[in-house]
Amino acid sequence: MSVAGPALFLLASVAALLGLCSGGSDAPRGVAVGFVFDPRASCDPPCEHAGICIRNNTCFCLKGYEGETCRYANCYPKCKNGGQCLRPGKCRCPPGFGGRYCHKVTCDGGCWNGGECIAVNGVAKCICSSSWTGSKCQDAICPQGCRNGGLCVAPGICSCPEGWLGGACHTAVCSQPCLNGGKCISPNKCRCRPPFSGAHCEERQKLH
Repeated sequence: MSVAGPALFLLASVAALLGLCSGGSDAPRGVAVGFVFDPRASCDPPCEHAGICIRNNTCFCLKGYEGETCRYANCYPKCKNGGQCLRPGKCRCPPGFGGRYCHKVTCDGGCWNGGECIAVNGVAKCICSSSWTGSKCQDAICPQGCRNGGLCVAPGICSCPEGWLGGACHTAVCSQPCLNGGKCISPNKCRCRPPFSGAHCEERQKLH
């Protein structure tokens, strides 16, 4: 085959394309008016993704590609949330997003306890109900706080260590009651009222 063979084939292909686009009207549709194909044209750098060099350093791109050398894929609809178009209709999504066009927000591991996964400034995160917090809404909130080493295990509920009771683990427990008006101030420790003393405020001090 002579050198002119491929050029004539391309010319025939573009002519057929123009004929298809004309649809019976006088001016072609789908190719801009003034479309000129030069079979001797050369493009440097060359056209990519099967683009056709129609004039010197001018590429005619196939559907789905764009740019001076048809280098860039074109996704429609466009990739959302910072996604990159890999090839026509295929997006590469950043972490936290999914779906064909990166339009779905996905939180790694999901959101617990009724939390909702949404995009905040381009970052997927869990928005928690008022009773939960944490990256996955995994931590309960105890508005009253949990004192003396207590842990918040459910909204408003503390798990208290041995020796403490109450909604905030604020009430000390003495295995034997404090006598004579004494008060239990920490596990098994009484604070006595004068003139009483002793482990359980059972002794009365003698006055001299």
